[in-house]
Amino acid sequence: MHLSANEGIEGLRFAVTGGQGFVGAALCHELLRRGAREVRSLDLRASSTWSQQLLDAGVRLFQGDIRKKDDVGRAFRGVDCVFHLASYGMSGKEMVQAGRADEVNINGTCNVLDACHEHGVRRLVYVSTYNVVFGGKPIVNGNEALPYFPIEDHVDAYGRSKSVAEQLVLRSNGRPAKNDKSTRLYTCAIRPAAIYGPGEERHLPRILSLAKLGLAFFNIGGPDVKTDWVYIDNLVLALILASMGLLDDIPDRKGTPVAAGQAYFICDGSPCNTFEFIISPLFRSLGYAVPRVTLDTSVALSISRFFLFMSTLFYPWLDSKWIPPPLILPAEVYKVGVTHYFSFLKAREELGYVPMVSPREGLAATISYWQERKRRELDGPTIFTWLAVIIGMLAIFSAACLPAVGPLKWVLDIHLFVLRSMLVIRLVFAAAVAAHFSEAVYAWFLAKKVDPRNAAGWFWQTLALGIFSLRYLLKRARG
Repeated sequence: MHLSANEGIEGLRFAVTGGQGFVGAALCHELLRRGAREVRSLDLRASSTWSQQLLDAGVRLFQGDIRKKDDVGRAFRGVDCVFHLASYGMSGKEMVQAGRADEVNINGTCNVLDACHEHGVRRLVYVSTYNVVFGGKPIVNGNEALPYFPIEDHVDAYGRSKSVAEQLVLRSNGRPAKNDKSTRLYTCAIRPAAIYGPGEERHLPRILSLAKLGLAFFNIGGPDVKTDWVYIDNLVLALILASMGLLDDIPDRKGTPVAAGQAYFICDGSPCNTFEFIISPLFRSLGYAVPRVTLDTSVALSISRFFLFMSTLFYPWLDSKWIPPPLILPAEVYKVGVTHYFSFLKAREELGYVPMVSPREGLAATISYWQERKRRELDGPTIFTWLAVIIGMLAIFSAACLPAVGPLKWVLDIHLFVLRSMLVIRLVFAAAVAAHFSEAVYAWFLAKKVDPRNAAGWFWQTLALGIFSLRYLLKRARG
């Protein structure tokens, strides 16, 4: 497919569901850069990290829910092309909430299709997932001829619901508009690999938060496990090309658009081991411990099923902030522990897709982003240090100040065995409190100079942890 860079974009109106997300925001910016007359973002959120940038660029922000037909119709009125990115259940606690995943991914997609039919939208590009064909069995250099993974065998609601939604989208290809039978809706699906890049908000923040706590200490599967990744700029390029592949008004071209009713795998084209490609380099660059324990996939699956069970027990409260996300779930074990990678040959031949950013360049940009982000955030020790210090302070507090009742008598006996007298115990406790307080005050004044936006955080963290927190601030000051 040989078209100009702005073919089917310049002077036209576009809508992007999930437009305030990582991929959606990048796509909105690219559409405007290529001369789109108007770009609308439909998102459940009133604001996000990218909201102000989108507003400054001229994107119209529509707050709405794709589960509500009126919200979708309001955003699609008068639009020429729709990119449907909004979804639910990709990672973390969302993966356990099957009912909501079905509502958003299936019912929401039905509303998108109906609104396109109602308002005469000509093109719909649906962002799908590898999981429509992958469910835990190895796939080497797969292509679009692979059948859908059996719906009943999916281990998570996200893969199952996205598979149903993709099939609905592709079967709607060629559907006439409600008020103009000569206008048809042409659809296609883009199946991206795991997405990375500066600002990615689904996978890397969760992994790095676990690394900061000292909980990302294991690999899954051996070094021979290969999977695909796709850099954000490469994915946005593929989405743009897919929209061009749905054009039906190109001079000297007759018949059905080349991408109509088609699905395409999109990746960087360099299958790699996830831990070697992105996890280890990222951890090293940020000063986190690189995972040294390797878990067999079967062992990791057993552990993930335990976390799935625990999350299911707390299902009614999963939206609460006090419920932490599960450490890992079965679908995530399959993603990193089972080889599955695909060819983008079909996308290259039919859409002209060729990755413009290499994995090396993409990884360098991603690492640079996270290094800068870490410099702006409060740093600190692992959860094991937190537990050791807090338990230690509580133990000496109970020995020095509380009556020796029940288990507290054992705590007092241990302290007396080590420190020999109540006077020494109380002096040690008073010295510890004084040290923590003086270190916290020093941290406050030092942070005012080297990290003013986090000064309060440094004070409270150092008050709790003492030197175990202060040493991170001193390191930042020296840097």
